[in-house]
Amino acid sequence: MNNNSKKSYHNKNIGLYFGSFNPIHIGHLAIANYMVEYTAIDILWFIVSPHNPHKKKVNLLNSDDRLEMVHRAVDGDDRFQVSDIEFYLPKPSYTIDTLTYLSERNPSKKFMLLIGSDNLKNFHKWKNFESIIEHYGIIVYPRHDFEKSKMMQHPNITVAEKAPMMEISSSFIRNAIRQGKDVRHFLPEKTWKYINEKGFYQKRPVDK
Repeated sequence: MNNNSKKSYHNKNIGLYFGSFNPIHIGHLAIANYMVEYTAIDILWFIVSPHNPHKKKVNLLNSDDRLEMVHRAVDGDDRFQVSDIEFYLPKPSYTIDTLTYLSERNPSKKFMLLIGSDNLKNFHKWKNFESIIEHYGIIVYPRHDFEKSKMMQHPNITVAEKAPMMEISSSFIRNAIRQGKDVRHFLPEKTWKYINEKGFYQKRPVDK
């Protein structure tokens, strides 16, 4: 039995990886791969964040194109799924509302939130953050500025301390493409081809 079969057989623990994925790159996939193989997560869902109509983001591709890039990136790997659920929920999107919606419709699943340690610093500012901690597992991906805090002592919070550090970022990819750089090996092959076909990021302003 291969790893994919093993994971899909008992996928009770669903990891949720939220992001704009603008674009998705090999760093995202490496983190996702680590989480399904080395943590309690059985299968991981990429939750693509919609474009907020009230915020002007000149470098953010439209929601459907970012969703398509994620679909192409994980195609053929049954450890991963892609969700556009937040496209249809009320705006602005709050994590607790998405979690509640998913839990009500998937009562047999246990949802776990994957967040970076940089987001954990401001986690106390999230809507109903106490409820998230109490009812959902949280797996923290540590970054270089990672510092342990009292919040991490909660039994529902796990730090993936041995996860590899990923320095690549979507803004680096966008700026490199605009500068005419060939960054094909920083992206899943099918995603890179889609970006090339559509001419994405070539004429957009450089990210600060």
